[in-house]
Amino acid sequence: MSPVIKPLILIILDGWGLSPKQEGNAIAQARTPTMDLLYQQYPWTTLQASGEEVGLPRGLMGNSEVGHLNIGAGRVVYQDIARISQSIEAGEFFRNPALTRAVDRAVREGKCLHLLGLLSDGGVHSTLEHLAALLKLARERGLTRVYLHPFLDGRDTPPTKGAEYLGWLLDTTRQLGVGRIATVMGRYYAMDRDKRWDRLQRAYLAMVEGQGEMAVDPVAAVRCSYERQVTDEFVEPIVLTAGTGRPVGLIEEGDSVIFFNFRADRAREITSSLTRSDFTGFDRGRYPQVHYVCLTEYDERFALPIAFPSQNLDHILAQVLAHHGLPNLRIAETEKYAHVTFFFNGGQEKAYPGEDRILVPSPQVATYDLQPEMSCPEVTEQVLEALSADRYPLVVLNYANPDMVGHTGVLPAAIQAVETVDRCLGRVIACVREKGGVALISSDHGNVEQMIDPETGGPHTAHTTHPVPFIWVSDRQAGGLREGGALKDIAPTILGLLGIPQPPEMTGQDLRAVHPPSRDA
Repeated sequence: MSPVIKPLILIILDGWGLSPKQEGNAIAQARTPTMDLLYQQYPWTTLQASGEEVGLPRGLMGNSEVGHLNIGAGRVVYQDIARISQSIEAGEFFRNPALTRAVDRAVREGKCLHLLGLLSDGGVHSTLEHLAALLKLARERGLTRVYLHPFLDGRDTPPTKGAEYLGWLLDTTRQLGVGRIATVMGRYYAMDRDKRWDRLQRAYLAMVEGQGEMAVDPVAAVRCSYERQVTDEFVEPIVLTAGTGRPVGLIEEGDSVIFFNFRADRAREITSSLTRSDFTGFDRGRYPQVHYVCLTEYDERFALPIAFPSQNLDHILAQVLAHHGLPNLRIAETEKYAHVTFFFNGGQEKAYPGEDRILVPSPQVATYDLQPEMSCPEVTEQVLEALSADRYPLVVLNYANPDMVGHTGVLPAAIQAVETVDRCLGRVIACVREKGGVALISSDHGNVEQMIDPETGGPHTAHTTHPVPFIWVSDRQAGGLREGGALKDIAPTILGLLGIPQPPEMTGQDLRAVHPPSRDA
């Protein structure tokens, strides 16, 4: 008979921030008996999950990628957005070999440059600063045939701000004298990450075949979409014409393409469709061979030029666990699976020795307000089964609902999502306590605690800069938690609880104010 393991489980309530406000706060308005009891009975503190504390520019909201990177690395991980912005400020961006080769190739061969990416200042997937720098680079190197394929946001920004961003883009191209908008569409189509190929096909056909709603004025076309109650994220593909009925600029054989998103997960599918000969997601019809550059590394299997390669992170939590031969489990539904695996492991796709993974499919619905419970019950059943198997000293669990339903901007659905997570959390905590284990409950960033935009009074669909909770649930250890922590401190706390020395590369600190012996020691 195998020995009973007293498990340690890290539970990440994705998008669960802390705000004192009641209005628009799905957490405050929900019935959360589990969390209420945990706050009363166990030590807890708050952690910073945004801005410089997670390697982002000051005041910038956190996100799931950044959050999981910092949690898994046990240190502040300086994010790609900051690295790229610093290179622009220093002038190095305009000498970047991958970028300059793409532009120079188009000049030399009389081809076009296409700039693809999210038109947003949300700072989650892209920035306007990086796009403007690419236009300047093209102008400086003598390229005039530059076509823009902006994807509208509406998740990490207000849902109808896309028309304003398009206005900014038109002004910028006029001022620089380079760049024309060729297509416009919502991220719902171009930035899928869940193999919803019907959506992606529409994005591809717009950019390559010119299939979509024809328009002369991109701003007017998007405003017409708003009048039909279709907001930025869901704007159907629009193909711009010059009044002749012919598309302004399709992606053609031999063209250069630069994808200016710095975040990988929602850049992979569209990149794959435009670059891989073995792509089978949908029938592409015409498949032009292009010179394609990724702003950052989207997938090591792509073998494409990368302007800003990934940083190597040594002695992250996953690596330390493997070195000590400690089995561990990662579990999440589809929407957050990459975060508890790829991002938690410092941007490494492959699992470390002893690391098992469980993926629970997310429901196939248009938007998650239609099914706020998502796959939370199914994820919970899998976690309970894993805990009962006595195989894993450490489990990392992500509940996606607060973030994914929070992004819809639908407050009643967000309340239901919070209540679902609270019920499922109660079952997991009961199992952990029964086995004499320890639970650490936290989050990667805020979202669902602010569902109303304070400026407009309309839906708020973006992340927030609010702190997140950190609760230490243990019936066999006593002690408090210090204040002033950040996400980087979670991994050192886990190692401390497991009795594993913290490597010097981890600059975070154990959150326990006192590092107590166990009560049964």
